[in-house]
Amino acid sequence: MTDMKSNLHSRLRTLADNLWWTWHPELISNRLSDLDPRLWRQVDHNPVAFMNQVTPAQVEERASELVLHSRINYAFRRLNEYVEDHNTWGAIHCGNLNNRPVAYFSAEFGLHESIPIYSGGLGILAGDHLKSASDLGIPLIGIGLLYHQGYFCQRLNKDGWQEEDYINLDVNMLPLRPVMDSKGVPMVVRVDTRSNPLLARVWEIQVGRIRLMLLDSNIEGNSQKDRELTSRLYGGDHEQRIRQELLLGIGGARILQGLNIFPGVLHLNEGHSSFAILEEVRRIMEYDQIPFKRALRRVSLYTVFTTHTPVAAGHDRFSPDLIEEHLGVFRENLGLSHRDFMALGRVNPADSAETFCMTVLALKSSRRANGVSAIHGDVSRLMWNCLWPDRIESEIPIGHITNGVHILSWLAPQMYQLFQTRLGQDWPSRMIHPDVWEKVADIDDAELWETHQTLKMRLIGFVRRRLQKQAERLGQRDMLKHIEHILDPEVLTIGCARRFATYKRGDLIVADLERLTRLLKDPRRPIQIIFAGKAHPRDNEGKHLLQRIAQLSYTKKFRSSIVFVENYDYNVARHLVQGVDVWLNTPRRPLEACGTSGQKVVLNGGLNLSVLDGWWNEAYDGKNGFAIGHGGMHNDLAVQNQRDSEYLYETLEREVIPLYYQRDVHGVPSQWVKRMKHAMQTLGWRFNADRMVKDYVERFYLPAANATSTET
Repeated sequence: MTDMKSNLHSRLRTLADNLWWTWHPELISNRLSDLDPRLWRQVDHNPVAFMNQVTPAQVEERASELVLHSRINYAFRRLNEYVEDHNTWGAIHCGNLNNRPVAYFSAEFGLHESIPIYSGGLGILAGDHLKSASDLGIPLIGIGLLYHQGYFCQRLNKDGWQEEDYINLDVNMLPLRPVMDSKGVPMVVRVDTRSNPLLARVWEIQVGRIRLMLLDSNIEGNSQKDRELTSRLYGGDHEQRIRQELLLGIGGARILQGLNIFPGVLHLNEGHSSFAILEEVRRIMEYDQIPFKRALRRVSLYTVFTTHTPVAAGHDRFSPDLIEEHLGVFRENLGLSHRDFMALGRVNPADSAETFCMTVLALKSSRRANGVSAIHGDVSRLMWNCLWPDRIESEIPIGHITNGVHILSWLAPQMYQLFQTRLGQDWPSRMIHPDVWEKVADIDDAELWETHQTLKMRLIGFVRRRLQKQAERLGQRDMLKHIEHILDPEVLTIGCARRFATYKRGDLIVADLERLTRLLKDPRRPIQIIFAGKAHPRDNEGKHLLQRIAQLSYTKKFRSSIVFVENYDYNVARHLVQGVDVWLNTPRRPLEACGTSGQKVVLNGGLNLSVLDGWWNEAYDGKNGFAIGHGGMHNDLAVQNQRDSEYLYETLEREVIPLYYQRDVHGVPSQWVKRMKHAMQTLGWRFNADRMVKDYVERFYLPAANATSTET
């Protein structure tokens, strides 16, 4: 009996230790919730923390009461079958990548709310990339940093001003295991600087079939300052940032060397990890005894660089003094002078006043580079044509691969079951084929609408619970009395969640408050808006923008129809994209690199209302959502903001609201549902991460891995 108890507990622990469960919640989340719903909520849906607090005997007792043995054993078998299945798309199509895998570097990875080592879109994209690589069987290893305090936890004060809290992670509550070196002891990588060496231990998280390696500087041998290097994401000054990027790039490449893994492709997700290129060059120089330029050329052949940043301020730059202090020893190992090393990161190598730009290093040192949407590719070529002054803009070697989202991570279980019934059991493995989505037309309108309404009710319940906790903390007694009247499931619900940076214009919909009030308070066809998002701790303009929204939500006039949900994270995002009727996106064109949140809405039954920027410029066909304006831009930002605001109100008044409230005899908005279906059919197969990762494999990874130097 003891062995049986231990076996059941052990199987649940195995399931908890592989993040495959994050996109198969029905196989573990539901089981743990059944075992102890209170504890499951208490640990914020973290299965490792849950398993740490229950004994084998407790698991056996509850499983017997609820007859869960067969379901737990089924989940365990499914995981093993998944991991051990070698008949994958990648096994067939990836050629020599199966011997020399892709090394995928990113400063953040968004995998689940219980692992807060992400801040926003870049990290979520990286997490989705790993998950689809796992599903497809792509030989890939992720490399990042383990942030002990993550980004930050957001709370609003009574004035609606954002305040930041930092909470230390307990590594014992995460699915981490130490990576061992060739001697069987925990691996530690070392990066020498002028002042002192940086040390980092290495942890591993299993993401389906994919290994994710995370560097952690909080170890003995480092100074207290260096131990805090991996405490916070995007915090600190330039010195902390360059030391983090040393660890990520050089330290990350040395993890691979320590494991005798020789990558066929270096894929750098943004410029933060660009030093990995130079560490790979150093390894090639040492191994093959060739000079720097020849080694750099060879490494550039199998380096892929993805840029996500259309805003100049988003590209890391470091002074010559910082570069010399932190990379002087490394520079000498490469046999370069300070001037020659600085030239690698300068647009104009002869300009001694120019700083060292990580994006410049990456673009100069990679044969393949891309933006993350068609427009962003254009923006990137224009932004960086200075690196190729002799070429016309169309010949700048920066292409694009439009982002997609990992469908199973963002699809509501209710919608998943509906698709299983109507699209066929194998639809997840065939989602990039348009014919799969043609069957959406056969779903009964009332059934699809009822499923969507169920998700909307779930969202409203979630928001009310969050607002109640917020009101209790702030002592908002009047708000507490009206919690059950906040948001109405019968009202058109708009979701507006993003990083609160000024160019994203999260306040565009409140630009004309009088006009908005008429829409919110219309007795026959009202609307309501759910806001969420964080401003960077040092972005006061973004904080003021956010505060304006929060203060409106506090007022008696708007509290039932405008709400702001604190601490936007993976969990809040999941509820929002699964439950809103409309997803609002209002960036200043062309500054939205891609904007994948709107892609997560589509298959959950929501419609996009967006400026024609990023992915939506490629996606919108006039019938699968709604557009704000016609893609025009104006040099005067105030004029552009005013025009876009006018377009937004007009689109709401003339298209969105009338269509939503037009009901048939059964109370179903049949024309709205028709648009929902058309969105699924035209967008589902295109804007998913499986299509994105296959594009990377076919267009970048395989050509890079197959490239060989022509030098003799």
